[in-house]
Amino acid sequence: MMHRLPTASPPASTVVLITGCSSGIGRALAEEFNHRGYRVYATARELSAIEDLAAKQIKIARLDVTDEPEIAEAVHHILTQESHIDILVNNAGYGAMGPLLDISKAALQRQFETNVFGLMSLVHQVTPAMIDQGGGVIVNIGSISGIFPTPFSGAYCASKSAVHTLSDVLRVELAPFNIDVITVQPGAIQSNFGNAATEQLEGILKPDSVYGELEEGIRDRANLSQLNALSTEAFAKILVTHMQNGRSRKPILRIGKQSILLPFLKRWLPVRWLDQLLIKRFRLDRLRGKRKSNDQF
Repeated sequence: MMHRLPTASPPASTVVLITGCSSGIGRALAEEFNHRGYRVYATARELSAIEDLAAKQIKIARLDVTDEPEIAEAVHHILTQESHIDILVNNAGYGAMGPLLDISKAALQRQFETNVFGLMSLVHQVTPAMIDQGGGVIVNIGSISGIFPTPFSGAYCASKSAVHTLSDVLRVELAPFNIDVITVQPGAIQSNFGNAATEQLEGILKPDSVYGELEEGIRDRANLSQLNALSTEAFAKILVTHMQNGRSRKPILRIGKQSILLPFLKRWLPVRWLDQLLIKRFRLDRLRGKRKSNDQF
């Protein structure tokens, strides 16, 4: 049976699975999809963080995207209850901040486990049902940071760049099965991202870190996405409206402050110019001349 997504108000039988709904974009999307008549399953690592959504007739479930058995169980439960999943929104993720020299291998692995491998685990679990039912939509929430990487957020930027690349390939590989893959690349969106990223900074700098005096600048980077940010409610309205455009949907959607400007700068500015702008913006120029140079280099 094929569950095609209508361009107008969808029937209540259209099932949406969203990860990372405890706050921010995920929560706003769950509420907006629900408001427009979709049958929503909102998930989060801590069930207590989304219990209030149940009062709005939103189905809730605990889901840690780094736990494959838990992913399989959650998807199986939804398919048992509904027989189909029409839309998967891969939103769960976080930002590991700090200089790459100070980020441990374990921290880098955790970043990719959540932002990249977890996303693919959901895709692996959901797509067989979508193929059987004749189609569906996968929405992967990337970031403008995956296009315009900045100092002190290298791990996060790399993970989102990976999401974009995987999405590009999935979009082509799944097209024969009527599965549409949409990559969303948000700019500045109001969320708990800044606070969560700042918390990640605790203890990230090594005692002898060469970036020790730049800790303030590193914290600024963690909160950069919250400057003049678009509200999550406005973001959700734009995205869900876009979802209802059927096959006229753009495969890559950029929403929020700087989401157009930064890719433009990345594409057209000479690399050396852009590097110097970033060095100055993130105060790295303060470190020049403070370390002995090695003549052999």
